[in-house]
Amino acid sequence: MSYHNDTIAVGTYHWDIIILDAIAGSQTAVLSGHMERVLSLMFLSNGTSLVSGSGDCTVKLWDVQIGGVVKTFSGHTNWVYSVSISADCTRIASGSYDGIICLWDIQTGDCYHTIQQPSIVFHVYFSPTHPQHIFSDSNGKIWQWDINGHQIKPPFDGYDITSSSDGTQFVSCYKQVVTVQNSDSGVNVTKFHITNSYIGNCCFSPDSRLIAGTKGNTVFVWNITNSDPCLVGTFTGHIQPIPSLAFSSPSSLITASLDGSVKVWQIGTPSADPVVADLGSTSIISAPIQSIALQVEDGIIITSDSDGIVKTWDISTGLCKASYQTPAKGTCCRDVQLIDSRLVCVWETDVGIQMWDTEKGKLWEVNDELLETTDLKISWSESKVFCLNPSSIKLYSMQTGELVDSRWMGVTPDHKSLIVDGLRVWVYSLDLFYDGWDFGIHGQPSIQLPPHRLHSSGAMLWDIRQSRIKDQTTGKVVFQLSRFTNPVDVQWDGQYLVLCYTHKDVLILDFSHLFLQ
Repeated sequence: MSYHNDTIAVGTYHWDIIILDAIAGSQTAVLSGHMERVLSLMFLSNGTSLVSGSGDCTVKLWDVQIGGVVKTFSGHTNWVYSVSISADCTRIASGSYDGIICLWDIQTGDCYHTIQQPSIVFHVYFSPTHPQHIFSDSNGKIWQWDINGHQIKPPFDGYDITSSSDGTQFVSCYKQVVTVQNSDSGVNVTKFHITNSYIGNCCFSPDSRLIAGTKGNTVFVWNITNSDPCLVGTFTGHIQPIPSLAFSSPSSLITASLDGSVKVWQIGTPSADPVVADLGSTSIISAPIQSIALQVEDGIIITSDSDGIVKTWDISTGLCKASYQTPAKGTCCRDVQLIDSRLVCVWETDVGIQMWDTEKGKLWEVNDELLETTDLKISWSESKVFCLNPSSIKLYSMQTGELVDSRWMGVTPDHKSLIVDGLRVWVYSLDLFYDGWDFGIHGQPSIQLPPHRLHSSGAMLWDIRQSRIKDQTTGKVVFQLSRFTNPVDVQWDGQYLVLCYTHKDVLILDFSHLFLQ
């Protein structure tokens, strides 16, 4: 986790970086690009750039405003546990499970020096006042180096070292002991103990008056303004260990836990509860995504997850534009559209189908336990809802829920999902073809359409089994997904290919440049 000017960046085990507004407690962006868990983060002093280290052995520099990777630094052979940025923002230091500290030129992306450590490098950081001075934590020792890899002082016992904001002091932990030292002289400023367990991560408050440290899922805060530090707060509320914490102000502390939450605590607020004040908790672990909708004309993608949370994403940047909580938690069959700035959802309930929007709440409910719905799709241009079950397609009015039309298909258990174009609908079956019907012939029963090739658009065909795009004329494979296979849902309009997965990723690919050549 890293904090800068009311913005929190949190790395997840699901490979993403979540950007949060510390005041509103809301998610503002998701940065995707790493191929393994994100283990370390640090904002540059401008607040618009971010450096990350990952289990994929790389370091990345991000532009937070546009949500994209600026540069990738490759050279480590194992997980990157720690990253740090020099005070002049010209260098990055990264520490890895491979026992190496890499020093990178932030402009060129080159590794200009490496430092061999005796074991895993869990923490590395530049002194905030000396751009050429580096601290590292390896093998239970604190080491000090210059940027040319020369050791400055003998190592001493400790781990998880961090500096005060003015660079005059640093704090380190060693088992049950927390030690604060003067950065220049190395003289101990103060030292204190905690019983029953080892102290984990520590950090200074911005005014260097307080130190916070973790022990499992508990946070302790000490006042160190005199020679006998006193405990001023104990914070319990997380249910899993806390790998990262940071002060957002002299009296506010942010913690990120393995339980998937970020909490903001107010220090010094009287309370009978051991938790001084829990100002907010924002989940950083999203539920599995179950459906996506592509609305190119609005420049957005809409995702819906199993917790009933619907999000809209900017199709060009991949940034989250808005998030909505719907009552559809725990349901697995649904569709969502943004219609005239209103989010409209339809989903299957225990007894039928329910229609809901963000302005009016529930619009209607169809009570029919025999529906056995396998897919639902909104045709917003025609104000209709299509419902697919194993033997029929039913068409409902989006305003009233009234049954408008139906088509008997016979018992076809291979039918899985619908693709809707106005009042024409195709039903996907495992032979990669669609059976289609046109419900738009006024005064006439629906008519059957010729079978339609799966996810075909113009000359290009998306083959869901092989996760590839083929030219239908030549049969040549023009694009192959080697890793992101078995999507839960796919949207493909000939330019954009959007796929979502049970492991919570959404992949957006723009093929306009490739296909327009």
